[in-house]
Amino acid sequence: MGRGEYLLVLGACVLVTLPLELAGARVYRRPGRLARAVLPVALVFLVWDALAIAAGVWDFDPAFVTGLGLPFGIPLEEVLFFVVVPVCGVLTYEAVGLTGQLLRRLVRPLLDRRRVRR
Repeated sequence: MGRGEYLLVLGACVLVTLPLELAGARVYRRPGRLARAVLPVALVFLVWDALAIAAGVWDFDPAFVTGLGLPFGIPLEEVLFFVVVPVCGVLTYEAVGLTGQLLRRLVRPLLDRRRVRR
């Protein structure tokens, strides 16, 4: 795979979770809320990465990154990771919540019918 491997994995994460948005998770439709959830945490981890890179604790194999990046040696793929993975997590969280709501709506009438019969 090589230089595009990291980007391909991130792209796969987006593609796998995209149907959750189409099913009604409404994460991309509320960009301000999404940014408030993702960006502060991403910033903390980017600073952490920059410090770890500067201290020689952490590095990235040039064979697996594009070579594009931010100052302090942070590759583009790492920046995208700190955005894409949390967005996929928020999508999944919202989809699970929707599934619970849907199940409650489907099950509640059945339970109400059972109570009436008794």
